[in-house]
Amino acid sequence: MARGLDDATIATIAADHEQARLTVRSITAPSFTHEGMTLDDAYAAQRAWVDLQISGGAHLIGHKIGLTSRAMQSQMQIDEPDFGALLDYMQMTDGAIIPVANHVDPKLEVELAFVFNSRLEGDRLTLTDVLRATEYVQPALELIDARSYRVDPVTRKPRTIVDTIADNAADAGIILGGRPVRPDAIDLRWSGAIFSKNGIVEETGLGAGVLNHPGYGIIWLARRLMPMGLAIEPSQVILSGSFTRAVSAAAGDTFTADYGPLGTVSCHFS
Repeated sequence: MARGLDDATIATIAADHEQARLTVRSITAPSFTHEGMTLDDAYAAQRAWVDLQISGGAHLIGHKIGLTSRAMQSQMQIDEPDFGALLDYMQMTDGAIIPVANHVDPKLEVELAFVFNSRLEGDRLTLTDVLRATEYVQPALELIDARSYRVDPVTRKPRTIVDTIADNAADAGIILGGRPVRPDAIDLRWSGAIFSKNGIVEETGLGAGVLNHPGYGIIWLARRLMPMGLAIEPSQVILSGSFTRAVSAAAGDTFTADYGPLGTVSCHFS
């Protein structure tokens, strides 16, 4: 789907999202203002926002893949995942304390993070290619946020997939923990987690919930990056997609994802 918005409009959308992030105030979803906004427009706005971060001193450390479950794709009326950028200031370690005041509408998802030891690119990749290029897989939580209203306060209409993509696919942070393992050391389809909030189990899930195998999301991402002249690079971290529902966070909440033999990853909201 081709671009419909000019570069100046794309730059404005990116700047509006950055202002929302810095002020922690929601903005109107851009598709409500720019009728006919396309997926290509949304990814262009996302890239413009990432360029703003890099020009300010941030570093790209990888990508996140979202909307990998059939249920979420149906809800968003699309037939493929989406992706966003991971930046160095987003990365946190197990036990992180996260100030709620720094985020508009924080939620957490349970995922597996892939860390790569070689470049991965092309449109004919196989699952074996992905596993060979992976240094290790590690438990992770993704912090997601919404810099534009999830539901518009005036019209009560939900934001669309193009709004989510323009908003860096809702990515706001990554918490790494547990035990890193070689990707062939376990069956990633059966790698699962018990996700608890304040000691109460909120969600459970298996890696197979992500496109039948988390590695298939990596293949999709490499193909999606190729027309942009990009690839998955050595040392980059890729969040392969959530296999649980997103759970809302408020001040005082403590979250723990128990990955069984892979250990746990946790965080607390202050």
